[in-house]
Amino acid sequence: MGKGKGKQRKQIILPPELPPEIAEDEIEVSDEDLQFVDQNKDYAGFVSRLDTHSINNEDALEALYEKRRRKALEHKENERSVVEVAPVDALPVKSLDGEVYYRTFSQTAEVAENEGDVDKSMVKMTKAERRAKLKKSKKEAKKLGKESAKTEEVQPTQQEAALAEVKEDLTAEEAFETKKRKLADLGMALLADPETNIKSLKEMLQFTKDGDNTIVKLGLLSLLAVFKDIIPGYRIRLPTEKELEMKVSKEVKKMRFYESTLLSAYKGFLQKLLALEKQPIFHHVVVRCVCTLLDAVPHFNFRESLLVAVVRNIGSSDDVVRKLCCSTIKSLFTNEGKHGGEATVEAVRLIADHVKAHDCQLHPDSVEVLMSLSFDDDLWKPEVQEDNNNKMKSKKNKKRKNFEESNQLQGNNRKISKKETIAKMKEEVAADYKSVSYTPDVVEKKRMQSETLSAVFETYFRILRHTMQSSVVSSEANGNITSSGSGAHHLLAPCLSGLGKFSHLIDLDYIGDLMNYLKRLAARGTNSDGSAQKVQNLTVSERLHCCIVAFKVMRSNLDALNVDLQDFFVQLYNLVLDYRPGRDQGEVLAEALKIILCDDRQHDMQKAAAFVKRLATFSLCFGSAESMAALVTLKQLLQKNVKCRNLLENDAGGGSVSGSIAAKYQPYGTDPSLSGALASVLWELNLLSKHYHPTISTLASGISSMNSAQNQVYINISPQQAFKNLSLEEGLFKFNPQSSTQKSNNKRKIRSTALPSMLDRDEPSPIDENEVSKKLGRHFALLRDIKENERLRGELDRTTSSLQLYEEYKKQRKSAIKKSKKCTSARV
Repeated sequence: MGKGKGKQRKQIILPPELPPEIAEDEIEVSDEDLQFVDQNKDYAGFVSRLDTHSINNEDALEALYEKRRRKALEHKENERSVVEVAPVDALPVKSLDGEVYYRTFSQTAEVAENEGDVDKSMVKMTKAERRAKLKKSKKEAKKLGKESAKTEEVQPTQQEAALAEVKEDLTAEEAFETKKRKLADLGMALLADPETNIKSLKEMLQFTKDGDNTIVKLGLLSLLAVFKDIIPGYRIRLPTEKELEMKVSKEVKKMRFYESTLLSAYKGFLQKLLALEKQPIFHHVVVRCVCTLLDAVPHFNFRESLLVAVVRNIGSSDDVVRKLCCSTIKSLFTNEGKHGGEATVEAVRLIADHVKAHDCQLHPDSVEVLMSLSFDDDLWKPEVQEDNNNKMKSKKNKKRKNFEESNQLQGNNRKISKKETIAKMKEEVAADYKSVSYTPDVVEKKRMQSETLSAVFETYFRILRHTMQSSVVSSEANGNITSSGSGAHHLLAPCLSGLGKFSHLIDLDYIGDLMNYLKRLAARGTNSDGSAQKVQNLTVSERLHCCIVAFKVMRSNLDALNVDLQDFFVQLYNLVLDYRPGRDQGEVLAEALKIILCDDRQHDMQKAAAFVKRLATFSLCFGSAESMAALVTLKQLLQKNVKCRNLLENDAGGGSVSGSIAAKYQPYGTDPSLSGALASVLWELNLLSKHYHPTISTLASGISSMNSAQNQVYINISPQQAFKNLSLEEGLFKFNPQSSTQKSNNKRKIRSTALPSMLDRDEPSPIDENEVSKKLGRHFALLRDIKENERLRGELDRTTSSLQLYEEYKKQRKSAIKKSKKCTSARV
């Protein structure tokens, strides 16, 4: 009871709680309330009589209530924070008043803080605190809103980027398709009605300025197809100022507008092509457009720009571009009916300037295109027969007119006037036709042909001069030889081919210089003046080609030339030994044998015998194709020179017509006329009759029996045809060693019995490469030994001859000394 009374004394009765307050910021006063107060000021008079002092003290009263509330809450928190210990764990304590107390301990800081937060939230705050808390909560809400917006933005960024890319791709594809359709529509409209839709050319030109490279290429190709179809068959001439001032019909105005628009669009197209040519990505397309236009419309305006672009790329390192340009130039040369020959003259001049600008350092195709030129030989022939025919016709017409005049009455003046008018009209029509047509008259043809020939031969002579200057070797004052240039001569082969083709058109004033150039290029020793000058870095094929061109030039101008070709015979005689099958061209050697030896009707006996002997030796050393060409030439030489058949005799002293020039054959002699070949025997034919190739063995046997056989029928083929028939490419298919003729000996018969079992197999027996290489090694080793023996024999002959000369010199000296002694003794 005492305890309950103490507690009742301590309790304090609190006043009733006030109604919940509303924040001033939340109170909203409307315009209607203000208007109501203004209209009823009499009813609001009590407001002026309110006790403002007591109202102001309301805050102090509220502070008192809040203080008491905080103390009560703190007391409750202290009671909650203290926990009594169980009596089992600790003993209680008794105070002086007699009350028993148990020990207590405080809870963890975390529990106290959490409970404190809960309790604090239950405490009533002041207006200032509530305002601060409200502002703080608003700021935190704004921050949370911004952060949430950022997180929402960050999450869909990747998806939005992917969607944006897809949209861009779709839009680009749609734009590409629309542009393609637009190009196709414009092109089809122009092809259907060019006069009405001629303005569409400017719209198509705008596509060549697009940022997409594919659209630009499509635009260029579309314009190419359109221009190729709508360009007229004549050259457009724009009207002059006087012609524009004249009054014309609507049709003429329409045609002038069409032609001017077409010409301006074509000019813009060509300018765009030349601008895009420098960019590698458009180079192929531009070259294709230029070559197609030049081939299709060589008569139209701005042909010079197209020719310059094509000739500039004629020596390109790109095979596709170079072949396209070369084919266009060749087509221009062969189809002169499209342009009347003017484009040919311009193209040849540009090629000559191009070769000069690049110092003859171009691809061979850039000069080989000149081989496609064709010249009219009848233009330079005297027109004697035509004059005679015209005279005969005029005489017949005069007789006929006289006979008609004698039989008829005099004609009326009206008929005469009609005839005159008809003749004038015919002349006018003929003049108009000549001005429009692309067939120039004879005088114009001669002028253009002479200009073309001068440009062609200027190019050829420049190449020859450059070859001499870049490869000539001159001796200095101290005797040392230094070369002024080196390297391959790429343009020499097409140059020589062109000179051989157009040799009959060369002016006689330049033939002497040409023969000197060819002689120096083909020669390898000293010149005729004794200076140590020779041309190096020329292959055997190129030197043989020089000899071929020299003979072609001589035979084409046989009536006006008197040239000694002995030097070229000497060069051919020496070049036969320098020939190598894998390095040099067999076709050139076969052509040289045909032109120099076979086509010539007469040969010196010593010279013919020397070539026969050297060709027989040559046939032993090289392949079947070269051997066949040499044997064919040898046979034709023996057929033409009957006395040279004495080489087929097997006398001990050689041929019976050796003569007094040389009593002994000199195989290494450089001059065929001084080799003494008539003192030798063709023992090589005996070996060639056992050749592995049946054709060569048969031919060699036939040549050996040429002296003894009678009533022979000679079927001659050219060395070129023989080489072609037995070349490696055709020999792999045509020649089969197993099909050779069987010999009559027993060993061949025994071996032939084993052949059917091998031939019955479907697959050919494999070839042992090691065995073949060994056999070839032994064969070439034997050839080397033979050559070494021949060399040693030659050295032995030279040393013995020098010793003999030295002995003779000693004898002569001794005799001279004896004579001098006798003379001195006689004087004494």
